Amino acid sequence: MPVFRIALAVLAMAFPLAGVLAEEEKSDTTVLIGWLLEDGRELKDIDFSEVLTATTGKKILPVDADADQPWLDRLGLVLDKTLAKLNDPAHPIHTAARINEASRFIEDELLAECNRQPGWSCGIPTTQTGGEQRSGYPDIRLVLEDGSVVYLDPKLFALESKSSTLRTFYYEPKTTTSKVRDDARHLLVGVGHNSGAGGQLHFEEWDLVDISRLKVQLKAEFQASNKDMYREGNSIRRSEPKQP
Repeated sequence: MPVFRIALAVLAMAFPLAGVLAEEEKSDTTVLIGWLLEDGRELKDIDFSEVLTATTGKKILPVDADADQPWLDRLGLVLDKTLAKLNDPAHPIHTAARINEASRFIEDELLAECNRQPGWSCGIPTTQTGGEQRSGYPDIRLVLEDGSVVYLDPKLFALESKSSTLRTFYYEPKTTTSKVRDDARHLLVGVGHNSGAGGQLHFEEWDLVDISRLKVQLKAEFQASNKDMYREGNSIRRSEPKQP
């Protein structure tokens, strides 16, 4: 059960699991659920850099404010230009039905602006199988002129919600579709907007976050889709089909 093995690797970094590992002869599901149900069991303040290393084998390199200043300055100018383009009333981002749909436009503009920088190369990260994938963390792979890699992950936020405690960063470890294939710096690109106040969506600010400093929490959640619930064999009674 590979998912369980990955979970054990991640959890072992943060909390001692001697009790769990000693019971490996039990079913994986039983052991994992029993561990999660223990009183007081919480997974908080885990270094995301350790999670990523455990699940991908790659390291998150911390940003050096001094040594990295030249390319950070250039990236800042790129973001200024990106926001200026997005704030043009004629930009198609203003036709998006929902704010979540605006993320794709931001990624596309950021990709284009980064590729205009001399010596930089920017694209969608590829998975372990070699295919490009837009969904999942991270969104953009930037290669600087010295060949080093910076992963960028743009995130939209309403200005009034910047200090909200709602979960807005998600990472789902997968083997074949993992997009982190380099030891690299990782930056979250926060883009703050005005929620359309005054009838016009406006992008007010950007904020670069060094992901190597990010701490995350793990929430245990058992899920099922409609397909899972209503599959043949689960239903014990249904309404009669309506007559035409």
